[in-house]
Amino acid sequence: MKPFTIDVPQADIDDLRDRLARTRWPDALPDVGWRYGAPLSYIKELADYWQKSYDWRKHEALFNQYDQFTTTIDGTNVHFMHVRSPHDGALPVLMTHGWPGSIAEFLDVIEPLTADRSDPFHLVIPSIPGYGFSGPTNDTGWDHLRVAKAFAELMSRLGYERYGVQGGDWGATISRDLAAIDADHVIGAHLNMYTTRPPQDATDLTDDEKQRIERARAFQRDGWGYGQIQGTRPQTLSYGLTDSPVGQLAWIAEKFKEWTDSTDVPEDAVDRDHLLTNISIYWFTKTAGSSARLYYKTFREGNFFGPETPTAPLGVAVFPREIAPAIRRFADEREPIVHWSEFDRGGHFAAMEEPDLFVGDVREFFRRFR
Repeated sequence: MKPFTIDVPQADIDDLRDRLARTRWPDALPDVGWRYGAPLSYIKELADYWQKSYDWRKHEALFNQYDQFTTTIDGTNVHFMHVRSPHDGALPVLMTHGWPGSIAEFLDVIEPLTADRSDPFHLVIPSIPGYGFSGPTNDTGWDHLRVAKAFAELMSRLGYERYGVQGGDWGATISRDLAAIDADHVIGAHLNMYTTRPPQDATDLTDDEKQRIERARAFQRDGWGYGQIQGTRPQTLSYGLTDSPVGQLAWIAEKFKEWTDSTDVPEDAVDRDHLLTNISIYWFTKTAGSSARLYYKTFREGNFFGPETPTAPLGVAVFPREIAPAIRRFADEREPIVHWSEFDRGGHFAAMEEPDLFVGDVREFFRRFR
């Protein structure tokens, strides 16, 4: 394992600002809001802020206050933050981001989880292979199960014989995989995204359950286009997102608008600088295409939910603006769920949107294993 410090070359920062200044803007229809995608007026304003006001060096330093490393696992580079609590009895937890997230998702929860004396945690926060500072993968076989196996190896190398896992989006799938394939070491998995699949002929649905099912169906009808593209033509997509920072900006900012507890713009739910830090990671590491390849491989396998049923216990946190809020009774029929929380605010990026709620639920779930 090699110590790692984030140090984006100044030439790359200057190039970003130059490209933003020379953006070739499209036309847009008037008065359509977000219905056709990210509005031109909003993206222009956000791009102007990214070019003239956003300070990457300031946010780079936030990561570099924590120990970071890289190591090679299964032929690919894996970057991770390793933040050890100063308190005795700290519980190791592997926390995994998703798409279009990054390690930036967890910046606001690191200190509360590691510094609390009553429920301390050691945190291992990797960049998924193909994402962020792990950099692009170099072969075709990386699906979520292979990532989970790599992370099990990472925790073994770090000497953690007993650890918990946490994640949302791809991180939830990877954490669930780990609860199945490394159950001898994984004590529990806390998920802030969980997909339930009600029977097609279910007739005893409550009004709330019907609303959650309709939200999932609406996502499939109107919100899944990005997944179809990333899952079928990631290389074609990568040219535009790697060459145009505004393309990368719009591709991700739209998801933060649609998947968060926001009203008009993503910043209703997530701090603007925090959002741009997340987007900047994709831009500076040129991982738009390689991150999308995780969808391609999973599409070919036909299984977004893991090949095996977890045997380690699961905890589920349901935030109302999640893509498809889970329904407990259908979840209980499938898997060993021992903890279930429902919140009245927050969405897909729970650790960024509602760090206090997120931290409290993680503590509550893992307290039973101390």
